[in-house]
Amino acid sequence: MSCVFAGSFFNFVLAKTIIKDYSVSEAVIEIKNLNKHFKDIKAVNDLSFNVYKGDVFGFLGPNGAGKSTTIRMLLTLISPDSGSIKIFGKDLVKHRLEILRNTGAIIEKPDFYGYLTAYKNLEILGSISGHEIPKNRIMEVLELVGLEKRFKSKVKTFSHGMKQRLGLAQSLLHNPELIILDEPTTGLDPQGMKEIRDLILMLSKEQHKTILLSSHLLNEVEITANRMIIINKGNAKVEGDVRELLFAGKLNVKVDVGNPEDLNRIVTESRWGSFLDSKSNSTFIFNLETKEIPELNRFMVSNNIEVLSIVPTRSLEEYFLSITEKGA
Repeated sequence: MSCVFAGSFFNFVLAKTIIKDYSVSEAVIEIKNLNKHFKDIKAVNDLSFNVYKGDVFGFLGPNGAGKSTTIRMLLTLISPDSGSIKIFGKDLVKHRLEILRNTGAIIEKPDFYGYLTAYKNLEILGSISGHEIPKNRIMEVLELVGLEKRFKSKVKTFSHGMKQRLGLAQSLLHNPELIILDEPTTGLDPQGMKEIRDLILMLSKEQHKTILLSSHLLNEVEITANRMIIINKGNAKVEGDVRELLFAGKLNVKVDVGNPEDLNRIVTESRWGSFLDSKSNSTFIFNLETKEIPELNRFMVSNNIEVLSIVPTRSLEEYFLSITEKGA
């Protein structure tokens, strides 16, 4: 097998919200009871989760949670102590070459031959991979990541963000079915982040790629991912559909009304007063479970309150902190 290493950049070049019925979906990644210890440190502890075909799967956790260790095991950079990994329905140990031929990845800091152009870097890395990469494919992936106008520029003139884009271009060269991205927007400005986010969504929705996305930018994951897992200290804390998880439990429900004086009067005399978190002008914020929202709405309408809007909210950041602050 020919693998391309460039510093800490590693790429295999050998070979919103939609609710799915995952009971019949094809699992692209199946991790079961995975363990990896480094001396006395349990980096990954009995970890199990599935990534399904077409998912943009958010892989989340605080620093030291075991995300990078898990990704390295998925890419066969390190071996697990126990447990199993299947990719494309095949055991990673037994079918390593076949699986890696159809997997693209970018982890950590991309690094290239600085004295060569972006185009030449991709041409060389493509040629040593064992694949025949057409020249038009090189320009195609450079255009996808917004570097087509700099294809003749030497990489040493690139910013860190541009190198990040070039790393993503390399991971796409051989048109893999599975793409594993570890912090793909590191070093990018807000416009660059949006472009990469749009690219990830396009790869998923239009080209039907499956993407495992590890990122500390929770807002980016909230926008792009349809499913996610949060791990902490090597353990899985929660896994599932992003929207379903965010709207489970109690939410901050923002209510705007046309007659706030009336609502303020009647709410303090009702059971809803205990759920009221704050109020200002025409806006009231209640802390409610999802099933209580229509009950509150009926209460207000029956009391002649002019309801302008009811917006339940919970950010991924809030949810993430509520999960990880509980400890392992």
